[in-house]
Amino acid sequence: MPSLSTTRNSSAPSLPLLLADNEEAERRLREAEERLREAMEELQRRQRTAGHGHHPPCDHADDSCVANAIGNLCQSFLLSYGVRVGIGILLRAFKLARGQSYSSLLDLKQLVSEKDLIVREEACRIGLLFGGFTGSYHALRCLLRKLRKKETPMNAILAGSVAGLSVLALDDSSRRRTLALYLLARVAQCAYNSAKSKNKFHLWGSHWRHGDSLLFALACAQIMYAFVMRPETLPKSYHDFIQKTGPVAAPVYKAVRESCRGGPMDIVSLSAYLSTKRKSKILKLEEFPSIIPCSVIHPDTDSCLAHNAYAASATFRKTFPLYFSLTFVPFVILRLQKFMDSPARTCWNAVKGAVRSTAFLSAFVGIFQGVICMHRKVASKDHKLVYWIAGGISALSVLLEKKSRRAELALYVLPRAGDSLWSILVNRHLIPKIRNAEVALFCACMGGIMYYLEHEPDTMAPFLRGLIRRFLASRINNPAPSSSRSASYTYLQTLDAMKKPKIRPNQEAETSSSEKYNLESIPGL
Repeated sequence: MPSLSTTRNSSAPSLPLLLADNEEAERRLREAEERLREAMEELQRRQRTAGHGHHPPCDHADDSCVANAIGNLCQSFLLSYGVRVGIGILLRAFKLARGQSYSSLLDLKQLVSEKDLIVREEACRIGLLFGGFTGSYHALRCLLRKLRKKETPMNAILAGSVAGLSVLALDDSSRRRTLALYLLARVAQCAYNSAKSKNKFHLWGSHWRHGDSLLFALACAQIMYAFVMRPETLPKSYHDFIQKTGPVAAPVYKAVRESCRGGPMDIVSLSAYLSTKRKSKILKLEEFPSIIPCSVIHPDTDSCLAHNAYAASATFRKTFPLYFSLTFVPFVILRLQKFMDSPARTCWNAVKGAVRSTAFLSAFVGIFQGVICMHRKVASKDHKLVYWIAGGISALSVLLEKKSRRAELALYVLPRAGDSLWSILVNRHLIPKIRNAEVALFCACMGGIMYYLEHEPDTMAPFLRGLIRRFLASRINNPAPSSSRSASYTYLQTLDAMKKPKIRPNQEAETSSSEKYNLESIPGL
């Protein structure tokens, strides 16, 4: 017993000494690793600046530069082509189902025939736009590394600008202009976020909770004004979409436009339209009316409330297939693994998103028509400013959408409004008309977009960042392990791995699930 107690007393003080020695050894090891890291980083910096005729290594060591560019081109082409064709097929299926021809859904001749499904040319042009940009961008990045012998932000800007010439795959100048203005809004958003994060600049009211809704309202006001008063300033496809979505016929809008301008009204065409309505009464039409009455705007019913309710419900029925296609098809193609794991949940989420977006657009149409009818109840003379105000008020329906989608919608309609305003100023000879100006603008904006994507990705909206990385730059931001990395680089990566904290079991499950849903892990994609 005495010997046992003596042994315990002698070993007790040695334990703190061992712990202290271990802590001291770990501290010295961390200091040595930190000094080694700094030395290796300094060595790599000197090697990059010196160069000695060698260019920085590319991120595709397993493939040649040409093979990497062609691979990215084919991948982006197939993805964009598949999305466009998939949307066309789904819309065709909805059209057949609406005609109660359910058996024809199984007939490929009716579902995907060339006569009824005319999307091949458009899908090819979209594929060439995305694929051409991706392939040329990767090729130019590799070429600039070899020519300039250094990797700088200017490489991304130059490569993105030159690769932007792929927009010429679109033959419609109005579509190119709309896309260029959309990218201009995105570049402005990134530049503003970058300046705000560095405490260099911020706009008054940028902290407003509903600032995105206000921007959406201003853009919609300009668009609806242009739709009623200056339809020639809108792209034809966009104008036709608004016309088909709304309940008012084109001859009525033409009469409203002539009435606001004080010119003579085309009584013949308006009378021909009213004669086709079963419930329309015999109206005495004036050649110079001060305002077009509600009986002409909605001749099928005398009740403005019933007309607005019908307009909202009809819009819902007409646009739900479109929104469901736009929600479902990209989700399936871009997140194939997630769809394969839970197809029912994917379909349910697509239905919920489509219902919410369709309800927003239906409310927009109903409110717009309601404001027009209300104006006719209290005023005896029409004015073109009424339709600008009606567009702004009806845009409040965007509050039905998710908060995260409101900014996306605002930046989507903003280029349309800017395009219309640009056309109005050109028609009034306030600004010069420059041929192919949209191509130059697109190229400049793509240079800025690729700079922010690679060097300041946090300034870009998550939706746009994820879309570009998936379509255009999937291999830039997820480079494969390079076999030509130096030993110092490999050792630095090992040190980073050693310094990472231990992951708890639930964190491991989250990590494994995120890896499981990574589309890049699927062979062939």
